[in-house]
Amino acid sequence: MKVNVNFERLKKNFLFEKVSSKVSDFAKRNPSKKIYNMGIGDVTKPLAKTIIKGLNDAVLEMSEEETFKGYGPYRGYSFLINNIIKEFKEEGISLEESEIFISDGAKSDCANILNLFEKNQKVLIPNPVYPAYEDTNIIYGNQIVYANATHENNFLAMPDENQDVDLIYICSPNNPTGATYNKDQLKIWVDYAISKDAVIIFDSVYKNFIEDSTLPKSIYEIEDAKKCAIEIYSFSKSAGFTGTRCGYTIIPKELVRNGSCLKDLWFRRQTASFNGVAYIIQKGAEAIFTRQGQEQIKENLNYYKENAKIICNTLNEMNVFYTGGKNSPYIWFKCFNSLGSWELFDLMLEKLQIVGTPGEGFGENGKNFFRLTAFGKKEDTLKAMELIKNFF
Repeated sequence: MKVNVNFERLKKNFLFEKVSSKVSDFAKRNPSKKIYNMGIGDVTKPLAKTIIKGLNDAVLEMSEEETFKGYGPYRGYSFLINNIIKEFKEEGISLEESEIFISDGAKSDCANILNLFEKNQKVLIPNPVYPAYEDTNIIYGNQIVYANATHENNFLAMPDENQDVDLIYICSPNNPTGATYNKDQLKIWVDYAISKDAVIIFDSVYKNFIEDSTLPKSIYEIEDAKKCAIEIYSFSKSAGFTGTRCGYTIIPKELVRNGSCLKDLWFRRQTASFNGVAYIIQKGAEAIFTRQGQEQIKENLNYYKENAKIICNTLNEMNVFYTGGKNSPYIWFKCFNSLGSWELFDLMLEKLQIVGTPGEGFGENGKNFFRLTAFGKKEDTLKAMELIKNFF
């Protein structure tokens, strides 16, 4: 028996664990000081009442012999899948039930999707990047190459035609930078993937924050994307499911490699190692698609969007470069006073009691940048930005 030595290749401290440790240490030393957490990637508004009713009704169903549910369908229940199909149809995208798989969230499937492919693949990941993409590929033993997202390209990395790759991770709107690809840019990525016979893993978890109607919410708005792209989505940030865990993965029937239809391989993978998302949770997710559910979710999203606007307005007044904010809950800005990102983190924590996320934790290209999020309370966001403006 041998352990997977690739775990030794991971950074010793996961980014958010290191941030949490620093904040805990400060809180112990300063028990009376209020901390303004602007680094939180978790939602803070509760689940919509319509969703709670869906969950409660499902719990009661589980208590009666006539309505009790045991193991569910491996793809997920049709009542939820058909609502997803309807939503995409309204955007002009046609999907079939067999192409949609209900999951317990985007993070899980962004890792598990690697089961479809042999190890030692060459994987293209943006830098800076959400750490989970990088870590899961390191654990799997893949070779990682980076697409540079920088100040100069507004943190929207584009492909290098001279570089051959097998898998491509794209998150748009992006975490951590908030930058969002337009249709022309995504078309370049799709054409590149097809030319390299590569597969795109498209993370669309923040699509509901997009306000600009010209920006794509799905990779399948792009011509030929069904030939090369898997789309992964979660209800976590749009509907507050971070603690209840539900999302979906789409693998089109047109996506074929080495003579194998990838959706059929994924179905076989699910039957082998996944018993599905709980019926109760899927009934809660179904309520998202009702008229009341959409109205209540929009109210919560608008709350976060208002926080983002407060942050952006302050940075505009200070004449600081940033990306995100308008179409994303993340605001990615150039560090004040030419500080490094961890230097700025320590300074803001100690002097202002404000917590953000150092850009360096997302990759080398983030060392002079900093991430704030819009998921806090409005009053805390207002106070934190006032403190930042006055101090810097």
